[in-house]
Amino acid sequence: MRNYESLYIIHPEVVGDDLTAMVEKFQGVLTDQGAEIHKLDNWGVRKLAYQIKKVERGCYVQTLFRAEPPVIAELERRMRLDEKVLRFLTVRHDGEFAPIEVAATEETEVKEEVPAEVAKEVSAEEAK
Repeated sequence: MRNYESLYIIHPEVVGDDLTAMVEKFQGVLTDQGAEIHKLDNWGVRKLAYQIKKVERGCYVQTLFRAEPPVIAELERRMRLDEKVLRFLTVRHDGEFAPIEVAATEETEVKEEVPAEVAKEVSAEEAK
């Protein structure tokens, strides 16, 4: 089995339960064919780079999964038949997927670049 990443854009008028049902439908296509879904991520409605079928916005959904190559053909065939899917792309993902566990967030300091003149003034004041 190989690792794949699939990203598809759904028409923005599909919302709520209809959107959930549509995502579950494509998820079901994968699981029925024996694929292992690693991650399913709904990015929400975003502005498209260019109009597709006179639509300026779309709901992006990303799926990371492991499957055999014939599964991809069936998934893309089903997406092609659904008029609510504006675009889709499936690519092979080399290597392993990152772990799903979310690590504890560490506080990181944001370093701002300070102009040299200001830094000299601050250090001169601290020396006094």
